[in-house]
Amino acid sequence: MTGPATIGRLATVPAQQRPDLLAEPVRRALTDQPAVDVSVAEIDPTLADTAEFCAAYDVALDASANCVVVAGRRGGEVRVAACMVLATTRADVNGVVRRYLDVRKASFLPMDEAVIATGMEYGGITPLGLPDGWPILVDPAVATLPSAVIGSGLRRSKLTIPGSQLAAWPGAEVVEGLGRPAP
Repeated sequence: MTGPATIGRLATVPAQQRPDLLAEPVRRALTDQPAVDVSVAEIDPTLADTAEFCAAYDVALDASANCVVVAGRRGGEVRVAACMVLATTRADVNGVVRRYLDVRKASFLPMDEAVIATGMEYGGITPLGLPDGWPILVDPAVATLPSAVIGSGLRRSKLTIPGSQLAAWPGAEVVEGLGRPAP
């Protein structure tokens, strides 16, 4: 584990030192994965949305990764995946993700369903602590980040984690072509 650090204008500390800044599922997940190098920083919750956050805290958009939850149906079964893409890109939901889930149509999981299923706040959903069995699709550009800025499960904080550790997280898989340039 590393000590305090900064990214942009954010002062971070090892996540285990500030469990109050982690959603409960994230706290549990980090307890189960103690060797992961995760730091946390407190932020203004009104600035949790990526563009506002990056501008306010001088964090590059290409150092920030978004987690979007996507679902589709196949034979009455709902199939869900979390997708980690750079903030400068969008997940290829109806191409790469739809084929991965093997569904006819994929779409973002409705906000209320995502919040209930993850136990996290909307705008703070993170791959750390997601329900068992949910695949985590990681764009290769995220996997190569030295320090990815991601959600903490709460809107009032952000995590940093090496992209390589995010890509090695249980249930994670690096998927080529996942992130497409944003319009």
